[in-house]
Amino acid sequence: MACLEQSKKMSASEEIIYNNKLKFLQINAKILGMEGDPDLQFLLQGGDLLKVRSQSWKKTRYFRLQEDCNTVWHESKKLFKSNQTFSIDDISALRLGRQSEGLKKYTEEQVDGRCFSIVFKSRRKNLDLIASSGEEAKRWVSSLQKLKSNASNLDQQQKTEHWIFNALRKADKNKDAKLSQSEVKNFMHLINIEVEDEYAEVLFKECDKSNSGYLSGEELQHFYNLLTHRDEIDVIFGEYAKSSGFMSPQNLLEFLTVEQRQQATVGVANGIIEKFEPDDLAKSKKLLSKDGFLMYLHSSDALLLNPTHSKVHQDMSQPLNHYFISSSHNTYLLEDQLKGPSSTEAYIRALLKGCRCVELDCWDGSDDEPVIYHGYTLTSKILFKDAIKAIKEYAFKTSDYPVILSLENHCSIQQQELMAHYMKTILGSALVTTPLGDGMPSNFPSPEELKGKFVIKAKRLNKLEAMFAAEAPADDVTDVSEEEESNDDEDDDDDEQQEERRKKRKKLKLAKELSDMVIYCKSVHFYGFEDARNNLSFYEMSSFKEGKAMKLAEKSANDYIRHNVDKLSRIYPAGSRTDSSNYDPVPLWNTGCQIVALNFQTTCTDMDINQGRFLVNGKSGYILKPDFMRQRETEFDPITLTRGTWLNPKILHVMIISAQQLPKVNMKKSSILDPLVKVEIHGVPADVAECETHCVDNNGFNPEWNERFRFDVYVPELALVRFLVEDHDSTSSNEFVAQYTLPFNSLQMGYRHIPLLNKNGDVLPSAQLFVHVMVLDVE
Repeated sequence: MACLEQSKKMSASEEIIYNNKLKFLQINAKILGMEGDPDLQFLLQGGDLLKVRSQSWKKTRYFRLQEDCNTVWHESKKLFKSNQTFSIDDISALRLGRQSEGLKKYTEEQVDGRCFSIVFKSRRKNLDLIASSGEEAKRWVSSLQKLKSNASNLDQQQKTEHWIFNALRKADKNKDAKLSQSEVKNFMHLINIEVEDEYAEVLFKECDKSNSGYLSGEELQHFYNLLTHRDEIDVIFGEYAKSSGFMSPQNLLEFLTVEQRQQATVGVANGIIEKFEPDDLAKSKKLLSKDGFLMYLHSSDALLLNPTHSKVHQDMSQPLNHYFISSSHNTYLLEDQLKGPSSTEAYIRALLKGCRCVELDCWDGSDDEPVIYHGYTLTSKILFKDAIKAIKEYAFKTSDYPVILSLENHCSIQQQELMAHYMKTILGSALVTTPLGDGMPSNFPSPEELKGKFVIKAKRLNKLEAMFAAEAPADDVTDVSEEEESNDDEDDDDDEQQEERRKKRKKLKLAKELSDMVIYCKSVHFYGFEDARNNLSFYEMSSFKEGKAMKLAEKSANDYIRHNVDKLSRIYPAGSRTDSSNYDPVPLWNTGCQIVALNFQTTCTDMDINQGRFLVNGKSGYILKPDFMRQRETEFDPITLTRGTWLNPKILHVMIISAQQLPKVNMKKSSILDPLVKVEIHGVPADVAECETHCVDNNGFNPEWNERFRFDVYVPELALVRFLVEDHDSTSSNEFVAQYTLPFNSLQMGYRHIPLLNKNGDVLPSAQLFVHVMVLDVE
């Protein structure tokens, strides 16, 4: 390729290294489908970019793509850090122009066309860069986007091939395209497998057909085949391949109906062969080889998640309060709520994850500009208008369904008026400022009716009915903000004590302009279920601190469920969670609470479960509650589980068979996983359960367990299944490796691969579990 220029004079060893680099590059380009691609060549050639960190730190650095076509290298002037790298897999987004907070703050408008930002999936800071021209900036962005797109579109077999091939390259220390026995040992460590020296020697000798003392060419290919060979696939394929080592359409149909429990036809089987069989001769004879069978098992249609649930498949015409809504607390924070940074990037990340309810803690700022931060703490501040601009731009990238702006208002009248002005001018016609339809509504509109809309949740001076009557609004409200109103012991007070609390509540002056924007989500204090039933309109909603909500869920679950049939409820973490940790959302979903707000910036089991809950229905951020949670006279109680339509008992059989290419927890060369798998059921208390496999010592590459578990599930419509991979440690707690969570009713039966997510909720490119799942009705 033109991007690798050979020097005029090379030694023999240098020429070997150069030619091997070229070959290595060509193979990677071929895997990615980018042979001779000008954009790939542009990235491989690289160039100087101005890296921006602050007003005073702007330095030129050379960036280029390495020959693995997956790693971008850039120089560093730091001592002991002569170069730094990042993976294409780690890129979350590429943004052209001065879109990041850093570029807006530290650069002038005239360089806008030359700027771009690389946004990463993890907590790693954005990379803010300035190219020498607008055309060059566009070329970097478009070329990186193309490479990222091609890499993400590889099938599982191609991803594995690319991953192993690059590990082989890394193990080849002298770059001569040969692996010595010590380099093979090094390669085994890189791919997360530890073997006894004797076994490594046997494996090496089996592949070293030339007895040369190293592996090259076809010997390396044989070595690769031995490593990636999967006995479990051989067994399954052999059971159904009855046409001289191939599956006929009839054989495949038998597999689909018997093992996978699918409603299939011979036509469906023929379609699979046509799509996945790599050998043209076999395809022409309508036969499926083992390679084609494995490619099918890796396809999205054959994964554990029902593919129809990956799209919007639920009824979206029900009232808004009949859905669980993906919701964030302290959305502006990137870290903890004592001294962590506030950032518009936090809103972008939450919205791109499908969050549909974001929180804005609003305070008076300097220069008469309202700001957002966690009050009375050392968290940094961002401008209210900047947050609204970011929300406007990214609100509907992942989901078209409505976004609720939950305002925690601590501002003066003057700055509230400015808040209203910004929302009106920035959000424009997308902001709901009057009820949909004619006249006073009697119920919430649906997510479908509110598509592409913003709904404000905040205080309101008067009842919504006042919009349709000649009624003058009051001067102020006596309710307090959500954080101030919380008292977990308040429900235990007698009537006299509660009345005394009402009188003492702090008054909040409210701007009419802001008040009038509150249509469907008026914040009010909660004085008990009876009071809410008798005195509150459908659009008047309460927020509950987690402790109070949990207490109501335990003591008055059915009352809470009935309350949420007509009203919206928002739950938020206790203020004592200064580290921005989370609580278990499941008990609150079990009582019909819709807006169960979590700290999206915090990685934990609770966020994994939240991501699993909203994984389906097209990641729209709205999940329709079960029918028995939408009926006014429902008798459902998740604690007592009396007889009713909600009882639909199932038996879940899970066999954990194997895993492939698990990531290392510790990147030290000597660190090898001892993986085990836990299967967890989350749902009503009667369904909560957990089982775990034994650990496999020293093998994160292709461990096998072949262990079976059984679970009894009584309310499948509320249940979630979590597959957790951990690194076993006999002296301390096991370490998280990867996980995948999905709703029970979204399981596909049979032999299924499961993609695995890292602690940030991002898909690990090559890692997966292989399982067998069966769901049976209880007789």
